[in-house]
Order: sequence, then C-alpha cells, then structure tokens
Amino acid sequence: MMKGPSITEAPSTVGATYVDPSITRLLEPGEKIDKLFTRNSTQEYVLQRLTEHTYWYQGQYYGTIFYVGESGVLLFDALDGQGESIKKAIASVTSLPLTAIVYSHAHADHIGDANTFTEGGAIQRIIASKATAEKMDFLKSSLPAPTETVAWPQGSFKFEGLTVELHGFERASHCDDHGVWLLVEEKVAHLPDLVNPDQLPFWAFAGSENFVYYEANVEQLGSLDWTYLSGGHGNVGDKADIEFYRSFLSDLKQAVGQAMGEVEWGTGVDADKVNAHTAFLPAWFDAIARNATDALRPKYGNYYGFEMATPRNAEMVADAMLSYR
Repeated sequence: MMKGPSITEAPSTVGATYVDPSITRLLEPGEKIDKLFTRNSTQEYVLQRLTEHTYWYQGQYYGTIFYVGESGVLLFDALDGQGESIKKAIASVTSLPLTAIVYSHAHADHIGDANTFTEGGAIQRIIASKATAEKMDFLKSSLPAPTETVAWPQGSFKFEGLTVELHGFERASHCDDHGVWLLVEEKVAHLPDLVNPDQLPFWAFAGSENFVYYEANVEQLGSLDWTYLSGGHGNVGDKADIEFYRSFLSDLKQAVGQAMGEVEWGTGVDADKVNAHTAFLPAWFDAIARNATDALRPKYGNYYGFEMATPRNAEMVADAMLSYR
C-alpha cells in the first residue's frame, strides 16, 4: 500500500455529501465515502453498511457487496487478490459463515479468488447466470464451476428471505454475460464495470468490448428499482450517478462528432513514409480523441481519471459513430 502525504481528492461528480465509512451506521441515500482514493491507497479495505443486511466493500479500488442473513452470508464476487481481506471484513460484522457466492460475470479480476472461499467445502452454493456458466465452460475456466444457474437474460434466486433478480443485457457493452444483480428487498444493485459512481467512465468504458450498446445498458440499469449501486469500482452509487453519466455521454458524443468533422483524414501520418494504409485510421482516431478531450477539459478536466480515460473513451465513441449511421 502507498504511504506518504495526504492526496488531494478529485471533486464529486454529483455534489455528494461525504461521510466517514461505518460498519454500524446505515448510509443515507446520496451520501458517499470520503477520501476514497486515499483510503484505497493506505488501508487494507473500506467497509460501509448500506442497509440492515447489506455491506459495501472495497479494497485496492475493487468493490463488491455481501448480504448477512439469519444463518449465512451471501457474497457477490470473489475479487481477485481480495479473498482474505473480504473474509476479515465479513468477520468484523458477523460470525455467520459464508455459504453462497454469486459470480456477476466471468472476468477473473472480479471472481478470481473463488478458490479462497471454496477450499474445505464451506461454500454450499456458487451461483451464476446461465450465460456465465456456459462461457466459463467454453473457456475451460480453472475457477470453481457454478453449482446452480439463473436463467438468462432474466431470472432470479432466493437466499433465505432475500430475492435476487438478474437483469441481463441482451446486447451488452462490457461482455456478453454482463447484467444487473438486484437485491430486491434491499434495493441494492450490483453491476461491476458499467458505471463508476462519483467518477468519469474508466478507461475503455471499464474495459468494455464496445461502445455500441453502452448507453442502452446504462439506461436499463437506471430504469430498475434500486437506491444503492455497487459498481465494482468507484464510490457507492445512486441515481444521481446515472444522471451524470447521461450528461457526460451526451457531451462526449457531441465533442467527438464535432472533432470528426474538423480533423482531416491523414492527420498524423506522413503518406510519403508508409507502405500500408493501416496507419491512417488509428492516427485519425487518435487525433479525434485528442481534439475531443481538449474540448471537454474545461467542464470535466478536474474529475477523477479525466486525462487517463477520456482519450480512449473518445476513440471508442468515434469508432461506433463511424461504423453505425
């Protein structure tokens, strides 16, 4: 973990009220954890109680949730490299055993520590969507296979008195088994790698495979009935984060569209020194992305990750706008 002087945190994208994390005090809607970047750099993990039963966890910039029932604990995602820390976090609020894990999607950075929890046979249930189970099988995943599956794209399961609904994206931006896991009675949504609450979209829209379906996925998430969002990265989310993303995406598309009309084809390439046409499109996209990033900087430049993320995001938007008209 990084040591050293205090870091100046980026401002809130939604004018959030920041509070210290607490394992006893329930987080009020609209509140977020203060100094989250610094806490991730200097603490083993951050733990916040969202509701009577649901807790929000984050360590090394990766986040998830767990639900404490009457006889066991349900964990969403066994974050890669975070298994032992998650165990400590759970033990700090309950002596009940962890009895079930949900795989949100098949990416190993979010489920890679599953073996840490399954050793010894304590876990009774490993739950995944049918799409995730089939993908893991196709890829010959080395991680523990799900013991039960939820219908894709819409399905549900019960954990004690809790209903968990899956709202899968039939056309997904991040990956083909991506969807929202909704803790119905808790009004908590778990969806890693779509919206980074209180931050700008991460590089390549959180590692999305395309931008084509990204906005539709954000809208589907926003249409569901939830109060708290666990986005896998970023702070605790609420509906204000969806509104911010809508505004930012609109501005980003406008800036990219304008840049596509201003940047001439061939910019960045010396045509007399290349022997393949493949140099032209990447150079054009790069120039468009830099132009769009410059245009957005006055409004968004102080927000978390702007300089690192925006050029790549702008390239993805340009690719989508060029490909589909």
